Order: sequence, then structure tokens, then C-alpha cells
Amino acid sequence: MSNGFSRTQIEHVVRDILLARLGDKSAQPNPLVVNISARHVHLTDEHVEVLFGPGAKLEPMRDLYQDGYYAATQTVAVVGPRRRMLPDVRVLGPTRNASQVELAFTDGISLGIDLPVRCSGDHHDTTGCVLVGPKGVVELTAGVIRAERHVHMGPADLAYYGVADGDRLQLRIESEGCTTTLEDLLVRASDDVKLEVHLDTDEGNAVSLDRATKVELIVPHAKSSDCACKH
Repeated sequence: MSNGFSRTQIEHVVRDILLARLGDKSAQPNPLVVNISARHVHLTDEHVEVLFGPGAKLEPMRDLYQDGYYAATQTVAVVGPRRRMLPDVRVLGPTRNASQVELAFTDGISLGIDLPVRCSGDHHDTTGCVLVGPKGVVELTAGVIRAERHVHMGPADLAYYGVADGDRLQLRIESEGCTTTLEDLLVRASDDVKLEVHLDTDEGNAVSLDRATKVELIVPHAKSSDCACKH
């Protein structure tokens, strides 16, 4: 039964409650972490078995920053339309409902793919590729993307910054000779996530992220909740 409130109204109420509980609105509830998301592949259970053999499961090798996510021991080769190949591309777990390949802009140049910038899971008007594993081959008809820069936020972070899922922020990175402000950082909200920004390899290298002395999220004056991507 509908309660008569829109999702936006409910989010504003939740933020107000959280801010009241936090008390000191100037105190950031969680540390800001900015990580580079290198090229990787997400697979369905079916494609795991095709690529790695009947009954195969993803084997965790290293935990990622977000709880429950991991880099698997398995890798695949990604083959583009020019028959150029990226070998040993890491598979990330857990498995998903649709397989997806996330590459940087320069990876797309190497493979001969004009990578569209998409939020994860948005495969409309995207190209495919061929995935080669030790036991089989999968031909994807879509799902090869350049993941747009984004920040994962939980309820306390949304309240602190005064934003909602789908809003856009700016990220200022201070590093010697490379200080930059990146715009159009997509807010991706979920209840059980840590505050974390994901940039691709090209973006991280361009701003010399590994030598950054300060990172800061900036809320622009105008916000727009226009992203319809599914998490």
C-alpha cells in the first residue's frame, strides 16, 4: 500500500534524522577513500562454468574494500573486434545476473572498441567481446563499458553531504603538478557500503592518485538525480 510519500521525500526525512543523531554536522562520519578500479570482468554463474569448467566456482584471492566483494584467482583473456587481446584480466566476485567487462579508455583503443561511459549494469547500446578461459569461450553481445567515475555512499554519508542516489559530486585531488577537480562523480547509494570513490586506471594515473596529499568531495550548487542505473 502506498504511504503517499515519494522516494525523494523519504530520503530527505532519513537524512534529517541521521543528521540529528550525528549532532555535529561538521564531523565527517566516515573517512573518504579513493581507489583505482583496474580493468576487470564480472561473470554470471553460467559463464563461470563455461570458462572454467563444469561445477567451477569463483575462488576468492583477495578481499576488496567493500565488504563481500573480492578479486578472484581466475582471470580471462578479453578479445576485441580487431582480434587484439588483453590477457589475464581479473574476475571479480561475487557473480552477477549479467556478465560485464569494465575497461579504461586506453584499453578500448588497444582492443578497437569505442567504449561507452556507463554506470555499472547499464548495457544499452554497448558492444560485446569474446572472453577466453582455460576451459571454454564466451561471446558477449553487449556489456563492455568504461565505468563512469562514482562514489559509494551509505546513509550517514548521504546525510553528511546532503545528497541522494544518482546525484553528482565533484572530487578534488591535490597532488604535486597534477591537482585536479573531477566533475560528474555519480553517487551510488546503498545501506551497507563504505564511503569509497572509484576511478579507472587512466583517471588515477592522470591525477597522480598514488601521490595525492589530499582528496575532497565537493557538492556543486546544482544537483540532478537523473541516473536510472541499477546497482
